[in-house]
Formats: sequence, C-alpha cells, structure tokens
Amino acid sequence: MKILLIHPRYPETFWSYKYALKFISKKAANPPLGLITVAALLPSEWEKKLTDLNVSKLKEEDIRWADYVFISAMSIQYQSVNDVMKQCKALGKKIVAGGPLFSADSKSFADIDHLVLNEAEITLPQFLKDLENGCLKRVYQTDEFAELAESPIPDYSLLELKKYATASIQFTRGCPFNCEFCDITALFGHKVRVKTTAQIIAELENLLENNWKGPVFFVDDNFIGNKKVLKNDLLPAITDWMTRHRYPFSFTTEASVNLADDPELMAMMVGAGFIKVFVGIETPEEESLAECNKVQNNNRNLIESVKTMQMAGLEVMAGFIVGFDHDPPNIFQRQIDFIQKSGIVSAMVGLLNAPRRTRLYKRLMEEGRIVEDWRGDNTNYSMNFIPKMNKEELMAGYRKIINGIYSSKAYYQRVMMFLRSFNPPLKASRKISFNEIIALTKSMLIIGILNKNRKYYWELLLWSLLKKPRLFPMAVTFSIYGYHYRKVFGEGS
Repeated sequence: MKILLIHPRYPETFWSYKYALKFISKKAANPPLGLITVAALLPSEWEKKLTDLNVSKLKEEDIRWADYVFISAMSIQYQSVNDVMKQCKALGKKIVAGGPLFSADSKSFADIDHLVLNEAEITLPQFLKDLENGCLKRVYQTDEFAELAESPIPDYSLLELKKYATASIQFTRGCPFNCEFCDITALFGHKVRVKTTAQIIAELENLLENNWKGPVFFVDDNFIGNKKVLKNDLLPAITDWMTRHRYPFSFTTEASVNLADDPELMAMMVGAGFIKVFVGIETPEEESLAECNKVQNNNRNLIESVKTMQMAGLEVMAGFIVGFDHDPPNIFQRQIDFIQKSGIVSAMVGLLNAPRRTRLYKRLMEEGRIVEDWRGDNTNYSMNFIPKMNKEELMAGYRKIINGIYSSKAYYQRVMMFLRSFNPPLKASRKISFNEIIALTKSMLIIGILNKNRKYYWELLLWSLLKKPRLFPMAVTFSIYGYHYRKVFGEGS
C-alpha cells in the first residue's frame, strides 16, 4: 500500500522557536517522532511518504498518490488538523488518525475514517490485521500500556533532517507523579516504562548513520522516573558510546525537580552529554503547589534546587503557571522575582488551563467552571475555565510577568547572572559550524544593529568574549532566544 503520513502545522508559540530558527536557517525545532515511529510499525514493503507541514507544503499529488493518509497531532495543532482533513476529504482520501489530540478528544472528529488511539504499538497492529482481512472498524483503542521493548527504531529516513534544529528520541513513557493539571498519566500511566539500553544505543547509531550531529532531545516527560536503570545501565552505556564517537550529540530532556537531590545522577547525566533539563517549577506559592498536587515541589527551596542543577553543569529551563485558585494577589511579582533570582533564562510562563483528560478538568466540570475545550496554548491569554481571581486582574498580572522577565533589560540581566556561575565540563572539542557563523552574523545585524535595545546585546557578547569566551556561543544563542520570546509575546524585539 501507499501511505502518506502528515504532521500538522504548529502555530507560533513560545516553543515553536519560529523567530530563532531563522537565524540558523532551520524550518522547525523538532521532527515528528510519533509519526516516524508509526511509520516503522507499518509493513516494510509498503511505500511511505511523510509531509511535515512545519517544514514543507502539502502537495495535492501526494494526497492523490496515497491509499491512506495517516495524521498524528497534539492539541495545539487542532486548526491545522481540520485544514488537512478538509483537503484530504475533498480528494476522497481515507484518513487514519492517532496521537494525543485524538486519544483525548476522539468524539470531536466525526469525519475521521479510522481512529487508532492510545499507544500505536498495541492498536496499530490490530488495525493492520483487520485491514488485511477486510473488516476494518472505525475506532481502535486500549486501556493497556505497551512494553517499550516492542517499539521500533523510528524511521528517520523519511525526514529531511537538515531542516530541523534538534533530533528526538524517547527512553521512557509514564510518570510516577500525579499533578492535577497534567494529562500525562492519563495518556501513559503512572508506571515508568523504559526501552532497553540496547534500543537507545541502536537509535543513537541510527541518527549517526542518518548524518545527524548536534542537539538530541529525549522527549520523556520525566527522564529520571526510573533512576535505577539510568544509573546502573543506560547512562554508563551512553557515556561509553559518546566517548567512542567523540561526543557527536548534546542531550536535552525533561525531569522533575528532585533531580537536584541526586548529585551522582546529575554528574552521570552531564558526563553522558546532557546539557539542558526542563523542569516544571509552576509556582513559588506553597498553597498552589498543594492545590495541584505538585508534591515533588512542596517543602523545598526551589531556587536552591535550580542553582544546584546549574552548578552541576545543567542549564535549567522551566515552566511556570499562574491562575491557580490559591494564587494570592502578589503572585505576579513573586513569579518575576523568582525567575530573575533563579537565573532561568528560558522561563515559559503560562496561564492555567485544563486539558480534557486531567483531574483538574473533572474537578472544574463538577464545579461548573469549564467554558470550552483547551487547544494547547497556555501563552495566548486564553483560559478554558472560570478562574477564582478576577479575570481582568489575572490577565493584567500575566502581562506584568511577561514584561517583567522578557523586557530586554530584565532578560539580559538574567542571562548574565546565569553565565557568571555556569561552568559546564569540557567535552570533546568541535569546530564551529557554518550555521553558527551565519547565526552570529544575522544576530549582529538584526539584534545588534537594527534593534533599539542593542546595547544589552553588545554588553553581553563583549563580556562573554572577555570573561568567559568558552560560553560565547551560548551567549549568542541566548540573545537569539530572547529575540524570539519578545516577538512571540508581542513585547517588541
């Protein structure tokens, strides 16, 4: 059969890095890992094409070529999904859909021919068997969770990797925690399931064979959910592999804040090539943390935890939320103060929203406070429920935070604070890439000359060259990130 796999477009968001990508001549931040994993589960003799609307246009001839169109998406891609559906339906093509958007809200997509929900390692073989036998059902779903040893090596050959800023890989699914606003446990369960070390090494080899060198994102929702396997097996193997291959990759992942409690684990991660970790901080307000059951963040000095990870050699990116029922009137200034003192350069502050499969959605529905479904962006000044705080006050406070952390002066102060104390260990030396030279040149023109607040840019770069020349590339990168964040939030450039 002929299968066209389509990855819908992401709108412009904090995480799209739309404006930053232009500096390095890339089209998208991350490739569609879910779709290329699905592609690897399809019969090897089938013909497959993949169109990622974030890097290329959907061609009518490709739709006509296909026997089936496969779509996978997250909530934030909802509008693009509808556009793709209309285009495919107009050409009479049958659509097979899966992924978080459809698994969470399948009833909203009556025009989809076949819904292959939950984890494809379980439900896709059922679909393929019925397809072969000529007895297809409309919905395939399961309450079970897949053994990740059954998950194949993603088919990176379907992608133009050079169009992406970062490659992706997955080690675990599931999270041991149960935050009220998060739907990860509903989608993937509490038990942390892991791939074997042999699988991960094979996937790293596959990326290298596909001529990838550079950043690799472990997309796990909580990479440290199974510390025993990490310490005893995976990280030593990755360290050995990276050493033998002269560190072709740098790794980023997501983890809970209790990573800071384990110096040995942090040292092993840094030794294996991890340079960044995203942490859900959410709020400095203890009552709000208790409200959302963020137990791993309660009763600890969160700034101290962040500093501990930074001192270990990990850049900390973090998520923050306002709009909890227990948020006091001064929460907005407290968020600003926390972020500035922590030196967290990439601080994603969003408004609380309730995805459909969360405990928060259920509670708010029972309280009569849900007003609409959430479409995946918590930075666009929208909420899908009625907050306890006056909404005008909440929106004004949210804008105050954005202005307070992403104005040029505040942002560059935070970058300088971080770089002064950041001393990552030396890895194998590498040459500066052509794209990095182009990025520096573009940043000098766009941020250093055309920007009205250019003095902060030049102060940072000159300071870095004189005081910490090894971190100069990072200083340039942070300048570009800041430009993107200000553009996204409408705070100038």
